[in-house]
This record gives sequence, structure tokens and C-alpha cells, in this order.
Amino acid sequence: MRLSPRFSFVLSTLLFLLLGCQALAVTSIRVDVIRQPVSYFPAFREAPAFRNGDECPQPALSPKARINIAMTLDANYLRGTMAAILSILQHTACPESVVFHFLATHLDHSIIASIRSTFPYLDYHVYRFDSGRVRGRISRSIRQALDQPLNYARIYLADILPLDVGRVIYLDSDVIVVDDIRTLWQVNLDKHVVAAPEYCHTNFSKYFTDAFWGDAELSKTFKGRRPCYFNTGVMVMDVKGWREGGYTRTVEDWMMVQKHKRIYHLGSLPPFLLVLAGNIRPVDHRWNQHGLGGDNWEGRCRSLHPGPVSLLHWSGKGKPWLRLDSRKPCTVDSLWAPYDLYQSSSRTLEE
Repeated sequence: MRLSPRFSFVLSTLLFLLLGCQALAVTSIRVDVIRQPVSYFPAFREAPAFRNGDECPQPALSPKARINIAMTLDANYLRGTMAAILSILQHTACPESVVFHFLATHLDHSIIASIRSTFPYLDYHVYRFDSGRVRGRISRSIRQALDQPLNYARIYLADILPLDVGRVIYLDSDVIVVDDIRTLWQVNLDKHVVAAPEYCHTNFSKYFTDAFWGDAELSKTFKGRRPCYFNTGVMVMDVKGWREGGYTRTVEDWMMVQKHKRIYHLGSLPPFLLVLAGNIRPVDHRWNQHGLGGDNWEGRCRSLHPGPVSLLHWSGKGKPWLRLDSRKPCTVDSLWAPYDLYQSSSRTLEE
């Protein structure tokens, strides 16, 4: 008997709840680097065709009906991207209204062909991101993956996307959506340029160095604001407002400050916080159950936060496809597995 994808997710969730108590002990997972032969390229199964429900606006891709989603394309994260796309299409009532905008440093025809064959009915566009725009601005962070130019592409969405894209949802490649993406799309930005879940209980000061807080001028940056941490891997962006407000240049300015005086340790997140923390539209926490990849050093297993879930996010060092292939998965990785379209489990892994 073949289980439907939705039932598979529900079953995985029940297994997680049943087994979670035994598996929540902190376990260090050191799988991080994939060494792929030059001739190697992953193969994926073709996804089902998803059609709009009767309640969806017509025509499906009219400006009022269209839902724009931006993601990056990277060979090392392609397996995650494929799973994310499947989860979005599977759980929305209007899959034919979703348009994907992919950003890539190289227009790799193998990757594009793989997307086309896996999702024959997908409406998507691929844009080249010029990594030269950020190479001179990137400072070394605590994890090499955070220093890749493509990790900074989200800063330039307003410069890359067509002018008729007024709003976009930006998603990292290590997410799974288990709710209708239309709910996130329809959030009221209320004159803000970004909407995202806020986490005001987090120690905000830890995202910046003593050199920042000890500088009389720099420490005034958040004066008049109540800054809270937010994760830039899940954002709704007013593209037109971002462009008109010159936010790209403001973020770049902070990156140059970092080059001369180390004021933070992470990659593209702190410049966003410096510019926008305390001035975004808060979204329900259910839309970013982040941190499932553990910390940025060891990728230790973590459990789900209490409460409802609409989006699962494996931010951190540990990625579910690597942990599953290593046969050292965390319990939460069973929630990602039903969306994995990868055809073969034979991969070469290096600690």
C-alpha cells in the first residue's frame, strides 16, 4: 500500500512524539562535508503534478494570484532545495500560483535540468548572482558555509528580481513547509519592508562583539528601537520598499564596518539585525521552527519547540540529508525524510 505524502508526514510526526523522549539526549553529529567526484550529480525522482483547488484565483499566475518565492541554488544544498519545493507545493491549495525565483552564482545547466525533470510543471526563473558584489565585503565567520557569497544573495533580491515582483518570500534551502504558504504570503507588512518571526527572549547582545558594545557611537545603533533576534532564512520582503529605501546599501555599509572593526562573528545575519532589528513586522513563531540543525560548531541534535508548526528549519551545522545518509540521524530528521526525492543513498561522506 502506498502512503500519501501528507499521511507520511503525519506518521513521521507521531513517530517523533513517541520516540522523542528517548532520543532527546544531546548527541554530537560531525557529518559536514560531502566530497563528490567530478562526474557525480544527484538524481531525483519526478514529483507528482499538483493542481489548484477551486478556491484559487484565476488565472493562476495573474498578479493578484501569484505567490513569489526566492531561494538560492547550490549543488551542495540541492537535495534540500528539492525537498523544500515539494513540501511547499504539496501543502498549498494553490500550487499552480507559486512562482520560484532561484539565485545562483553559476547557471549550472545540470542543476537547471534536474529541477525541470523533477518538477516538469513548475513555474520558475533562474537568475545569476554576481558573487563579485560581496567578495570584498565578506568577513570570515565562525563557520565556512556562512562565508559563501551565495549566502549573501538575499541582500540583493531587490536588485535581481524583475520590477513586477513587488513582494517575495525568501526561504533557505534547509526548510520544510507543512502548512499553506499562502498564509505567510498574506501577512500584513504594515509599512515594514520585512516580516519574520521575532525572538525577543534571545540574548540579543551575543550577536555582536565587545568591540561593538564598547564603542560609544556604534552602541547607539539601536537607540529608539527594541531590537529582537530574527532569522533571515524565512522572510517576507517588500521588494519595492527595500529598493526605494536603499536597504541594500545600508547593509553593505555595515559589512564594510565589519571589515575594519570586527563587530560580529556570524555571516549575513548581523548586518540585517543592525539595519532592521526592532523594525520588522512580527510573524507567528510557527513559521520558523529554526535551529533543528543544531549549533554552528557541532550540529548537535535538538528537539522541536513547543507549539504548532508550519515550517521546519534545519538552520545550524547539521543537515538532515547528511545525517540520514550517515545513519546517525536526529529524531527530527524523520520529519524531513518524507519529502526527500533523492533516488540513491550512495554518497561519499567525510567527517
